[in-house]
Amino acid sequence: MSAETAGAHGPTAGEYIQHHLHHLQKDFSFNNVSQHSIVDFSLFNFDSVFFSLVLGSLGCLILWMAARKATSGVPGRFQAAVEILSEMVENQAKGVIHNAKSRKLISPLALTVFVWIFLMNAMDMLPVDLIPQIWHSAGPSLGFKDYMRVVPTADLSTTLGLSTSVLLVCLFYNIKIKGLGGWAHELIAAPFGDHWALYPVNFLMQMIEYLAKTVSHGMRLFGNMFAGELVFMLIALMGGGWALSATGIGLAIGHVVAGTVWTLFHILVITLQAFIFMMLTLIYTGQAHDAH
Repeated sequence: MSAETAGAHGPTAGEYIQHHLHHLQKDFSFNNVSQHSIVDFSLFNFDSVFFSLVLGSLGCLILWMAARKATSGVPGRFQAAVEILSEMVENQAKGVIHNAKSRKLISPLALTVFVWIFLMNAMDMLPVDLIPQIWHSAGPSLGFKDYMRVVPTADLSTTLGLSTSVLLVCLFYNIKIKGLGGWAHELIAAPFGDHWALYPVNFLMQMIEYLAKTVSHGMRLFGNMFAGELVFMLIALMGGGWALSATGIGLAIGHVVAGTVWTLFHILVITLQAFIFMMLTLIYTGQAHDAH
């Protein structure tokens, strides 16, 4: 913890959680103009960007190694696991995207999304104070405050960035499959019908649909991972309250038991959230191929 936060005594539970909910940031505002804005775009979350890039590179490396070591004979465990995952994604893609040419790009994209989000979610399994404590000694000397959050998907800017990228892919396939004119006509002719009086209503509904899909896509992943991160912080507080007393020993035992149980349960959560995000990516891109 920083000296300003902790003071002369240990931090309270609220101070501990508030400290761990701060991102590693740099302020790019000029003359403090952005300090009075409702949404501050001058703050850049370096920790989310850094861990996203590192884990994305790691995911690509894992898939590349599996492809490079692939053999036509009896596969090893690593190759078999990647093949099972690839076949699962391909089967899901076939169910919602009937254009075989489009699946050549979308299936690998969905596989990459699944692996990437799974790795980012899995950072929640690390001890809460492990990496932040390592950073504490070096961060201030580099001009940063000693904050660090290691779960990129618990950052709304990351998840909305991912969902916005999916939206751009959907827009690309809308134009590619239907043509610019065909897609533009669909925006004003669906869902209520091709009549000039309904064009404004149809267009408004289409915009609301795109916005709702994108926001809900990102918010769903963020909400689940943020809640999981918060639970791990609360469990960590139990371990910080141990002492040579009945209550303190009880807290220490509770910390170990609760941490183990929640970690085992969280394995399912991080996998399920990666799968849901991947499936929604396939569904939304599949809808871009369908004409109303």
